[in-house]
Amino acid sequence: MDLKLVINAMLICFPMWQGLVHSGPGECLRAKASSCGECIRIGKDCGWCTKDDFLQPGELTSARCDDIEALKSRGCTMENIENPQGSWRLDINEPLTAPANGMTRELEDIIQIAPQKLTLNLRSGEPQTFPLYFMRAEGHPIDLYFLADLSFSSENDLENMKMLGIALKKEMRKITSDFRIGFGTTEQTPCPAGNNCAGQSRFRNVLPLTNDSAEFNRSIRKQAITAGLNSSSRAVDAIMQAAVCGDIIGWRHATRLLVFYSDAELHFAGNNTRGGRLPSDGNCQLDTQGVYVSSHRQRYPSITRLARKLTDNKIQLLFVVKEELKDVYKALQVHIPMSEVGLQTSNSRNATGLIDAYQALASKVILDNSKLPEGVSMNYTAYCKNNIIQTGEHGRKCSGIQVGEEVRFIISITAKTCPNNGRTTAIEIKPQGLHANVQITLMFACDCDCEKHRNIMANSPLCNHGNGLLECGACRCKKGYFGKFCECSADEINIEDAQASCRHDNASLICSDKGDCVCGECACRQRENPDERISGKYCECDNFSCYRSNGLLCGGNGACHCGVCHCSPAFTGNACDCALDVASCVSANGMLCNGRGVCECGKCRCTDPKFLGPTCEHCPTCEDVCSIHRHCVQCKTFNSGPKKDTCDQCKFEVSLVERKVQMLQLICAFWDVDNGLFYFSYFVNDQNIPMVHVFIP
Repeated sequence: MDLKLVINAMLICFPMWQGLVHSGPGECLRAKASSCGECIRIGKDCGWCTKDDFLQPGELTSARCDDIEALKSRGCTMENIENPQGSWRLDINEPLTAPANGMTRELEDIIQIAPQKLTLNLRSGEPQTFPLYFMRAEGHPIDLYFLADLSFSSENDLENMKMLGIALKKEMRKITSDFRIGFGTTEQTPCPAGNNCAGQSRFRNVLPLTNDSAEFNRSIRKQAITAGLNSSSRAVDAIMQAAVCGDIIGWRHATRLLVFYSDAELHFAGNNTRGGRLPSDGNCQLDTQGVYVSSHRQRYPSITRLARKLTDNKIQLLFVVKEELKDVYKALQVHIPMSEVGLQTSNSRNATGLIDAYQALASKVILDNSKLPEGVSMNYTAYCKNNIIQTGEHGRKCSGIQVGEEVRFIISITAKTCPNNGRTTAIEIKPQGLHANVQITLMFACDCDCEKHRNIMANSPLCNHGNGLLECGACRCKKGYFGKFCECSADEINIEDAQASCRHDNASLICSDKGDCVCGECACRQRENPDERISGKYCECDNFSCYRSNGLLCGGNGACHCGVCHCSPAFTGNACDCALDVASCVSANGMLCNGRGVCECGKCRCTDPKFLGPTCEHCPTCEDVCSIHRHCVQCKTFNSGPKKDTCDQCKFEVSLVERKVQMLQLICAFWDVDNGLFYFSYFVNDQNIPMVHVFIP
């Protein structure tokens, strides 16, 4: 496998991670980092300018920390910008084990996950992304421990268990030649003769893992139904002991399969009603005879503790139960992912169903990782068979993997700030239930190169004639001196008093965060734009932070003083965008807004909602003015028309004009039968008197 080619393809396909975590605009500057190390921990886009003369008068040392592009735009070249990058490298990358074609391999020669060791150098907020590959190996050694619950209700049930155990052993030998098998029971100890008691259930390790198939056959055939019908009440203890007593059971660095055969439910801490016992400690509690001795002292384990112990000891669990208990045991898979459920059948000489359940268990891989340092996160994406892509928690697993098939995982690890104070940390990624792991060394980019001793200038003349060290372009003052250039002496002024005199009050920032406190006085920062100025005893004022209108400060109609617009005489408003001149509101009839509105900031606001237009002259929903007054004008002018006999009801008089241009407002044109074409105009003056002008061609 050419891993380099795959990595290159992966980096092209997954640039999205590089954009998931980044510093927002201005975040670097707002953080007010006092050193280069603090700066680069803010986020991956933050850099520190080391150029000696970079800061403008009045700028704080923290202004050296900014977005990379912002630093460049302020005149700091890339050679003067500290911006360490994260990285990762392969340390061990042995190829995955190819199919064996029936050949037997030594356990240490089988590699199912690659790469095996990496080193990551993490910069805050910058993910490092790499691939992992898994291939299910052929002929992998298997240790199978058969744990039987002997509270069976009939001799037939017992015989079925015996035949199934023997048949399962035969089928497993077809899967791998390197196979060992062991046997244990949960059994109920009878009460002494003549006593009335509930008896005591216990786990017994009957046969540690062995290559001797005949011995397994003899051990399982000796078993008999135990007294009582409740040995399953302590079966969870048996599973726990079979998992944690590795030396006694004989587990190897192989696939570890624990088969639990029962006809009853398991009891966990929480549904245990017996009091007076200590919680399960999860340790091995078998005596020299292989018998669990703490059932009278400790309660059942919780399902969470059992699941963790199974994972820690790389145990895969196969439940063999009756059909009516299938769903009960299936529900346990939520807590024990590396588990499967097989069914008991009447024909126990045929173990095909259990082999299918084992294959389903063996064909899935679930990645787990050790505890991460605080501030470090890990994301998984799985590329499984049939082009299935899974993310989030599902990104840790693939299923249905056959022998010789390969799946891929993309892992992204991100650090926030500087975990563990920058100390190197080792973590692991490992497939559950398998003896394989990926070792990852995490290193953290917490400091800048310019902060290393060789790059620090002692007694720098830039630090007020040697009153400090020049580190990353900034002064680090000697004891007894302070200030941006170590220009203030603690013998002459107390630093707390100096800072207090640079604040307006206790709740205020030093120099309003717009300048430096130099020996008790504020030196206000200069702006790149020479027309923009910061002023005031505490740098509390400026001439550029006022309201704007149409992109102009104070609308271009005033001056900005200490954040407030002072408008010229013809304007008012927060942004001086309200004109006091009413000329633009005068309509053609000489009235303001046609008498239908008010003039505000040089614009008519029509108070009658029917009217609109620059001077409230239009009424889209009104009846036509010409049609309304036509007959009154006709009777007043010609003593004709429909209103000839009621002309005294018309509330206006008409004036004849000699030229059409003398008419104002809208001009109406009509035809009189006797007098021909005539024109008139109608408007209401400031005294609310209608003015009607008539022109006869």
